Amino acid sequence: MTPATTLVPALLGLVTGLTLIIAIGAQNAFVLRLGIEGRNRLIAPVVAICALSDALLIFAGVLGLGALIAAAPVALIVIRVLGSAFLIGYALWAARRALRPGVLVVTGPAIATGLRVAVTTVLALTWLNPHVYLDTVLFLGAVATQQGPTERWWWAGGAMIASVVWFSALGFGARLLRPYFARPSAWRILDAVIAVVMLALGIRLALGY
Repeated sequence: MTPATTLVPALLGLVTGLTLIIAIGAQNAFVLRLGIEGRNRLIAPVVAICALSDALLIFAGVLGLGALIAAAPVALIVIRVLGSAFLIGYALWAARRALRPGVLVVTGPAIATGLRVAVTTVLALTWLNPHVYLDTVLFLGAVATQQGPTERWWWAGGAMIASVVWFSALGFGARLLRPYFARPSAWRILDAVIAVVMLALGIRLALGY
């Protein structure tokens, strides 16, 4: 196998993965906020969970598990209901923060509790989103299988790298925005946007769109 036959599928997988990941969504909004807050001890595990979750879902899609998900609509309905309730609850929490904004003060207490909450939240935002199964498992899995028996794994590898690159850039790069969030008004705008996005996604899931 020549380098071209492996590099091309990997690059295609990378580009396709980025096009699906780079969007304003619940998961990205959560990672962005952690990055802006400078919660360095939380960012690394959260980014790792996001990237690993995508890798597992892509791997499952390449193995053909997307067909099983398509054949189990009841499971997606349950995930949709739970995900909708969680997103709407998170939206209300963000709206409350928007009404009572703070300033950027990075301190060290309660890191352990923060880690538990952060991990639980990102797991829920990832695995209770039915669209992740449709986009990552079904769509990416279907595209990967069209690349050929060997090339599909290089394609899948490129898509997995896209997740690592994107979430790392989002989480660790968000610190560049920290000077702008020393004012309560900046937090008010960010939390208001997050509340609207979460609420819209939650309602969309509840309605089955």
